[in-house]
Amino acid sequence: MALSPEEVAELARLARIELTREELEHLAPQLDVILESVAHVADVAADDIPPTSHALPLTNVFREDVVVPSLPLEDVLAGAPASDLDRFRVPRILGDA
Repeated sequence: MALSPEEVAELARLARIELTREELEHLAPQLDVILESVAHVADVAADDIPPTSHALPLTNVFREDVVVPSLPLEDVLAGAPASDLDRFRVPRILGDA
């Protein structure tokens, strides 16, 4: 199935890409090779092989959730430019709502 430059021009139009006539003639055979390669993947895929998102199975590594003492409030707020009522004070970014 050889793509014509006109078919490539239509694909480019749909993708909103402006191509010159030389670019269309240059890209047509390249896109044809890509489409043939994708078609070969469909030939190789077997019904008995489940689809996967990754070549190897992925597992998430979790650590134990251990409660440990945190920094004292005074030490945390000591590094803040401003604090109020044991909280960080930041400039208002939203209007009165």
